[in-house]
Amino acid sequence: MTRSTSPTALFTRLLGPVSDPVLRILVTATMISRVGRGIFLTVTVLYFTLIVHLPAHEVAIVLAASSGLGVLASLAGGWLADRFSPKRMLLALTALEGVGLAGYAFVGDFASALVVAMLVGGFGQAANSNRMAIIARAFVGESRVHARAVLRTVTNLAIAVGSGLGAIALAVGTAEAYRALLLVAAIAYLLGLVRLAKLPASVDAPAAAASDPVLTATGSTDAVATRRAARRTLAAHSPWRDPRYLALTALCAVFAMQFGVAELGVPLWIAHDTNAPEVLVSATLILNTVIVVLFQVPLSKGTHDLRRAGRVSAIAAWLMAASCLVYAMATGQPVWVAVVVLVAAALAHAFAEVLSQAGGWGLSFELADPVRSGTYQGVFGMGFSVGSMCAPLLVALTVEQHGVLGWGVLAAVFLVSGLGVWVIARIAAGAQERAAEAAATGPDASIESDASDTAPVRSADARVTARE
Repeated sequence: MTRSTSPTALFTRLLGPVSDPVLRILVTATMISRVGRGIFLTVTVLYFTLIVHLPAHEVAIVLAASSGLGVLASLAGGWLADRFSPKRMLLALTALEGVGLAGYAFVGDFASALVVAMLVGGFGQAANSNRMAIIARAFVGESRVHARAVLRTVTNLAIAVGSGLGAIALAVGTAEAYRALLLVAAIAYLLGLVRLAKLPASVDAPAAAASDPVLTATGSTDAVATRRAARRTLAAHSPWRDPRYLALTALCAVFAMQFGVAELGVPLWIAHDTNAPEVLVSATLILNTVIVVLFQVPLSKGTHDLRRAGRVSAIAAWLMAASCLVYAMATGQPVWVAVVVLVAAALAHAFAEVLSQAGGWGLSFELADPVRSGTYQGVFGMGFSVGSMCAPLLVALTVEQHGVLGWGVLAAVFLVSGLGVWVIARIAAGAQERAAEAAATGPDASIESDASDTAPVRSADARVTARE
């Protein structure tokens, strides 16, 4: 009985065995720091309005500015991860984010709130790009997607715990309670650094070599010419010259607006356009969290394969389109019918979210150029930030203004973007398979096959040696 009911056993069943030392460190650091994130998300808007006394439009400006800077910071973080130690960058950026969170406790007007919010948003997104660069380099194939899925599951669990702690400030309602909880959130971020500092040297392994050294006439390395050649090669490997990856990023950014639909569109729809009780808003958010925690890891298995990633993205597209249409059906219904309809829509929405994330992660890792893995992950993260920033506008232009018709427009938007990801995955898989067939039928096929069979083993051995 102890084995089945202990928190450790439950955690293991949800996430699977976390045997990799790098993943264990990232998991525990995430568990600690994301409790602080949950506190912050719960109290920040009310803190601005009730304690700092900012009007609603100034709060909106603060949050929008933080998101806007996060877009640029995603790019900067990825760029830095390709040029400096991702581990050291992650430590520095996370520390700065934690200090910024503590700064919230001391803001007293619009200007100070704006500065602190922009710093926190910028450091947070830059840190996330470095975290993704570490995953891209420290893991290969399916283990990369598994690591990403495990971290997302842990993030949801930790944020749920932090939200419960944040409710203490809401219940007490005093300025001191709000400020104390914000300081607790900052401390949680800083405590996470204790675990991140234990990341092994393998996460600082350089990206794939951009170019060979340039030699002088005497056979020595020309350092200046080598650096110049490396810069030219890096420019040639830029994600901005990769139309396929940019298209993937744009389509995933559009689909990522479903988070804004869940956080803004659905609550407004339930409260103003259906007969369902408003408590259902909280119930749908809890349902979403439970689905993510239970299914993100198992449904992410195998999405490092391009065809499988495409298939789950297509399924997500149909589920999300269906959920939009079912949400629309709740209007004008009796209370019990509206509740059933909305819960069904929320279920489809939650599984669409899980599958779209799994497919997007697999494709974002597998289609990235390893020469600039950090920059590629920064670009992909930038797309997600842009989608999050534009989501409120999309909800306003569709559901808020046009009701049922707006839900239909949303269904079309998500269906087209999700199926677009599927098309990219199919084309990429086809090209990959043709390249493999061409290599297998070439004159040196046997030699190339032997090399490809042994390369992953050598790579894995190198990582193990570096970690030991």
